[in-house]
Amino acid sequence: MKQVIQNFKTGELYVDDVPKPSIAEKMVLVENKFSLISAGTERGTVKVAKANLIGKAKQRPDLVAQVLQNIKKEGIKATLDKVKTKLDSLKALGYSTSGVVAASMDSDSRFKPGDRVACAGQDYASHAEVVSIPQNLVAKIPDNVSFEEASFTTLGAIALQGVRQAEPRLGDKVCVIGLGLLGQITVQLLKANGCEVFGTDLSKGLIDLAKDSGADQALLRNDSNLLTAIDNFTNGHGFDSVIITAAAPTNDPIELSAVISRKKGKVIVVGAVKMDVPRDPDFYRKELDLRMSCSYGPGRYDTSYEEDGNDYPYAYVRYTEQRNMETFLTLISQGTVKLKNLITHTFDVSDAQKAYDIVLGKVEEPHIGILLSYPDNEEKSTTKVNIKSSPVQKINAGFIGAGSFAQSYLIPHAKNNGASLDTVVTTKGITAKNVAQKFSFNNASSEANDIIDNTEINTVFIATPHNSHAPYTIKALKANKHVFVEKPLAMNYEELEEVKAVYAAGQAKLMVGFNRRFSPVAVKIKEEFLNNGEPKVINIRVNAGHIPKDHWTQNKNLGGGRIIGEMCHFVDLMQFYTDAKPVKVYADCIKSSNDKITPEDNISITISFEDGSIGNLLYLGNGDKSLPKELIEVFSGGKIGRIHDFRNGTIHKNNKTIKVKLDGKGHKQEVQSFINSLTSDQEAPISFESIYLTTLTTFKILDSIATGLPQEI
Repeated sequence: MKQVIQNFKTGELYVDDVPKPSIAEKMVLVENKFSLISAGTERGTVKVAKANLIGKAKQRPDLVAQVLQNIKKEGIKATLDKVKTKLDSLKALGYSTSGVVAASMDSDSRFKPGDRVACAGQDYASHAEVVSIPQNLVAKIPDNVSFEEASFTTLGAIALQGVRQAEPRLGDKVCVIGLGLLGQITVQLLKANGCEVFGTDLSKGLIDLAKDSGADQALLRNDSNLLTAIDNFTNGHGFDSVIITAAAPTNDPIELSAVISRKKGKVIVVGAVKMDVPRDPDFYRKELDLRMSCSYGPGRYDTSYEEDGNDYPYAYVRYTEQRNMETFLTLISQGTVKLKNLITHTFDVSDAQKAYDIVLGKVEEPHIGILLSYPDNEEKSTTKVNIKSSPVQKINAGFIGAGSFAQSYLIPHAKNNGASLDTVVTTKGITAKNVAQKFSFNNASSEANDIIDNTEINTVFIATPHNSHAPYTIKALKANKHVFVEKPLAMNYEELEEVKAVYAAGQAKLMVGFNRRFSPVAVKIKEEFLNNGEPKVINIRVNAGHIPKDHWTQNKNLGGGRIIGEMCHFVDLMQFYTDAKPVKVYADCIKSSNDKITPEDNISITISFEDGSIGNLLYLGNGDKSLPKELIEVFSGGKIGRIHDFRNGTIHKNNKTIKVKLDGKGHKQEVQSFINSLTSDQEAPISFESIYLTTLTTFKILDSIATGLPQEI
């Protein structure tokens, strides 16, 4: 299918053929008919990508701070590799489309193939022939509303939410600062609310258009009579509310809004403007109410609503994102909002570059609403796109999932160790195409079966969200393919037992990404304790840091939480040092009434091993990042081995301290060991029994917390 793409590293903008996106639970697959280019928002997005590295850094100082913090934690080289991976990515553009449902897996069976729908969401409702949209960001189009009009729905929901924040009453006098596309729609919505509307902008053409849209009066911002006209319009009282829909790098819209508001008036910020709010005289003396309008409305940026498909109760949240979209479509249907005069250009998606030349000012043409159209095309249903045809090696690999972790730690090492890269699969076709080109895969796809059913692919790497690890592992093993799956192997007892049964019935090898045991410093420390015949005491302290509850890894259904998703690393490391089975575990976590805290992220775990060894894991999410993340200590036979954040270590013996200068967390070595085991027909680097027991132990940790009792493993 065709999609508008921008290379974030170079800034190049183009249309390319990519695999269509996949559909999952609580998603709706839509074949686009039209999409709207939001000139103000997308102009800013495109300009950031076109900026050089310093320009990008100025735009996102928050990310610069993250980079500096990562350098302290992982070093310059590892950080630079991550930055390069992030920059060398393809970005989807657009967030407001209309089309026809091709397939739906929404939880309420609300959408059927053939339904006409409007779609919203950055990275979802993109400028592409086919899009996959979360169910709460889809709304049905009334019969008398055209696809062209419906493609404005996301912008309409944004404008509608701004108006709702103003809480206008019949007869209120309202000013709209910024009369671009968002401002023009806002003017119409305010008139529908029975308000007297005044508009201002820097463009004479937009002033005239606002009057056509229903504004009672509109003047240029630099008109010398602006303030006098406003005094006369408001009878000297000032506006009841001011809605800022401008996008401006200066503080002028905020300052102007304060001057022209009445005492106890409202200022609503919808557009992206500088917000150095001047306290005196107006905001303070007038007791102005400054409000932010959050995009499409309630539900925005809430993963439970947008991604998990959980709606808010109608009685308590009357207008959500989706209900704002539906309301706007109803207003179009009733003729209350008129959009046809806002459409200045329509381009076929193949000519999207011409549209963006206008948006970026390369071609000087008056414009406001620019649409991209999507004609019927048989190739838009393709899930797989061929990139090249390299010869197949003994290890022919497919990757299911290719996020930043896989791109940094798995794919390069697989390639460098002789595996041929056949197919990469991601849910978004644009990502698959980007990764395939970057690492020279033969194919890019959005459908896992393009790997599972391909008899030429004999090895599968799985680096998807945690809840899909076991299902993909089971499918791959049944297809007689070797599997490297990132941790965790499974999310619950049932999945683990099914993996065990399928593995036992086949001949394929299975490896889980427990990389720390392969780190050079961990291997060196273990050598000091080989054959000493004594039990070991292992202390591991992990200063893991806080992860918010709305992060996907904390979602019990998606990520499984940090015990299953992260602490398994350290259970495996204990097995590595003891070469013994875990037999009993006891765990306890903090108790807190602070809803931001996840108690299980602050936990003390004691594991007993079959050889008499004991492992103590202190995993903490309530510390400070200035302390190195991981400290591992092994005591046995009059010796102590210590690992300092896997950047170096020390061995203490014979009253001497020996420094171990080795770096790395073992990602390179684990992939190398796995591939070597395949090419030389050796045993897998970690026995299945060890992998099984590590995973089982994490489930027993949860049981121990729930019961308050030690658990036999």
